[in-house]
Amino acid sequence: MEKNNNMRTYNYIWKLIKYRPWLYTLNCILWIIIHVSPLIPGLIAKEFFDTLSGNASLNVGVWGLMALLMMVTFARVVIIFAGGKTDAIHRFNMSALIRRNMLECILKKPGANAIPCSVGEAVNCFRDDADQAENSISWTLDVIGSAVFAIVAITILLTINLRITLLVFTPLVAVVAISQKASERIERYREASREATANVSGAMGETFSSVQAIKVAGAEKDILNYLNKLNKKRHKLMLRDSILNQLLESIYINTVSFGTGLILLLAGQSMKGGSFSVGDFALFVCFLGFVADFTQFFGTFIAHYKQTGVSFRRMIEFLRGESDEALVKSNKLYLKGNLPVETYNVINEAEKLNSLQVKGLTYHYEGADSGIKDVSFGMKKGEVTVITGRIGSGKTTLLKTLLGLLPRASGEIYWNDIKVREPENFFVPPLSAYTSQIPNLFSDSVESNILLGLEKNDDELKKAVLSAVLEKDIETLDKGLETVIGPKGVKLSGGQVQRVAAARMFIRRPELLVFDDISSALDVETEIKLWNRLFEGENPTCVVVSNRRYALQQADNIIVMKNGKVDAQGSLEELLNNCEEMQQIWGNIG
Repeated sequence: MEKNNNMRTYNYIWKLIKYRPWLYTLNCILWIIIHVSPLIPGLIAKEFFDTLSGNASLNVGVWGLMALLMMVTFARVVIIFAGGKTDAIHRFNMSALIRRNMLECILKKPGANAIPCSVGEAVNCFRDDADQAENSISWTLDVIGSAVFAIVAITILLTINLRITLLVFTPLVAVVAISQKASERIERYREASREATANVSGAMGETFSSVQAIKVAGAEKDILNYLNKLNKKRHKLMLRDSILNQLLESIYINTVSFGTGLILLLAGQSMKGGSFSVGDFALFVCFLGFVADFTQFFGTFIAHYKQTGVSFRRMIEFLRGESDEALVKSNKLYLKGNLPVETYNVINEAEKLNSLQVKGLTYHYEGADSGIKDVSFGMKKGEVTVITGRIGSGKTTLLKTLLGLLPRASGEIYWNDIKVREPENFFVPPLSAYTSQIPNLFSDSVESNILLGLEKNDDELKKAVLSAVLEKDIETLDKGLETVIGPKGVKLSGGQVQRVAAARMFIRRPELLVFDDISSALDVETEIKLWNRLFEGENPTCVVVSNRRYALQQADNIIVMKNGKVDAQGSLEELLNNCEEMQQIWGNIG
């Protein structure tokens, strides 16, 4: 099992390296030069002491050696600057690709199943696990550079004293053995600490989004106690993870220090015996420090590699149902210039909506005895279908299942008598547009929330604002359409939020408009204006969830839901005469 995990981690890293091979190669060359460049100061130090003792092999003098040392140091500073800049770009490419691929996989899934974990754990995957993967790739450069230095340095040291040089490998063997022994515990501790952190982040997010409910219930103390409990657990697990890492690092340092001390003792004896010159000793001590650093770093890298395996597994689990390749597959990153403007394909006549048929649509919420069962209905172009029912009857569930936001258990959907196989990818502009009961707005301008990536067209924007009965509201805002509305549209009223979302839907001019109680926060006058403007000109094709009188009066067909099933359907007049459930709903409407 361990071997398989290592191979998977290696494969992920290798695929990421191949994403920008030229950038990785350039980065690798620069860092090999950076790591190998200390060889030159070491050789200069040897020549310096040999010059002082009269055994110089170069006739440049002390000042010449000092000038050479300064030139080498300056060149190294320049290369380190270039290497740091290249590494930053390369790092960003790697983590950006992972995050881009994770986001793509989320957006492809039905809305209810897009994130298979808490928001906090999702944030940790995007932030911490992607960073871990990014670091692991960058660290391979240091391993390669340090290894090249160690090989060259040890080759030189072997020519000085075979017996002493061979002892350099003793700490390395010990470090590798310790790292392998601790690998299972490293992975287990890291996984536990990451999960605990995700739980805290998730709880904090839920708390911030439910402040009003918490205050109304007077549950502040209980919430604080719950967060405190989660934080204590997180502190314990992260402390355990940190202590293990610090312990291993301490072992690496002390193992290397022991080997270094032993080597220096032997070198001292060799100098006493006359087999070492002062320059040889200076070179040996200089190289030995870097070889010792490589030994320590190599042990740390092994531990880091194990933790990277945990991060890759967490990200793959986060992409539930996707192949491992999806996480690291090559995709374009728009890191320079403007982002591509969102455009919608022009649909041909055959794709334009003539009829929509739903047959036996069924969905069950996991672990609950609720959902919808065997829902069927049909509609034609220009018709308005209103779904009505009491709270919990399955109205919103029906809409979401139809649009693929919830994965249907059974049933079929036909667009112009052609079966829709992937509703979540089909019911999107320009074929369909949807506005939920509680629309999602972003902390951006009103205009950006309406366009949401579309190229601006002043006439289309003005028409969408007018259709959504939003023109007077825009006039009251400080900067009009350029007004930033805050997270989730917090600076707007509930009715304004609904109408901004409606304008976002209208500007896309879809074949099918899908509303989920879009007028619930509107006064009667504004609601009537919205529907009247919507029906001006061409008759739109609409599926609407509503219990409002005016919406029901506009319907060509009304579907009455009860306990997740269709209780009845027909015109308003027919249902008021023949459907007791419809009579109850109509009588309860204010």
